[in-house]
Amino acid sequence: PNGAGKTTLVEMIEGIQTPDSGAIRIFGKDWRHHERELQTRIGVALQETRFYERLNVGETLRMFASFYGRGADRAEEALRLADLTDKRAARVINLSGGQRQRLALGIALINEPELLLLDEPTTGLDPNARRSIWEILGRLRDRGVTLILTTHYMEEAEQLCDRIVIMDRGKILADGRRERLLRELGGEIIELDTRRAPTEFRRLAGLKSASLAAPGRVRLEVENSVRALPGALRLTAGEKGDRNLVVRRLHLDDLFTQMTGRRLDDSTAV
Repeated sequence: PNGAGKTTLVEMIEGIQTPDSGAIRIFGKDWRHHERELQTRIGVALQETRFYERLNVGETLRMFASFYGRGADRAEEALRLADLTDKRAARVINLSGGQRQRLALGIALINEPELLLLDEPTTGLDPNARRSIWEILGRLRDRGVTLILTTHYMEEAEQLCDRIVIMDRGKILADGRRERLLRELGGEIIELDTRRAPTEFRRLAGLKSASLAAPGRVRLEVENSVRALPGALRLTAGEKGDRNLVVRRLHLDDLFTQMTGRRLDDSTAV
């Protein structure tokens, strides 16, 4: 959630902040002794990037390419990688939010980094713009670029990440592949509309927890939905009106809530 320490951690990896204690090594190097080398080997896309808004997209990429001693050919390649070839002559001030994020990504790729760090690269973007960024990052991953990204979107983590780290209040709570994390958590979720209180489901087979998902809607965490569902339906059989029923596997949001008592997009207790 906000305030968990994600940006602070990423900025320490990027060399922007200095750790209070401990050490960070990238490719076996540290920022104190190998700053210039690390700058040439990593790419960085910050939460917010400021541009010279009167330059066009092509000019912006060529300017950043010059900082690394790269020419127009590399700027053109970054333009292509960021899917901005049709915006080459557009002034930065006229770009949409998604196009600006793609430009920031293109800049981060100018030096052909081995490691790319992205801090919430799709926050605030509409679903189409978000998926456009996902496609670009997926292609980079497939080419062998290592990506480290922070995100509030669990779908984004599931789409892009081989390894997931869940963080809260500066502490790492879970670390591993999604399948292993969810397998260790175990169980399934049943949600159904009902006037009954969560406590009335306490005798349900394999019940792990019962709570209100919303007013008039109960959320049941069970070991096995096939065994638990008949009892839940019998308990609510006499109720009239349309009732919405959802049965699903646990996902990463459930894992986070179970471990911390907080939802991924909220800093308040639940």
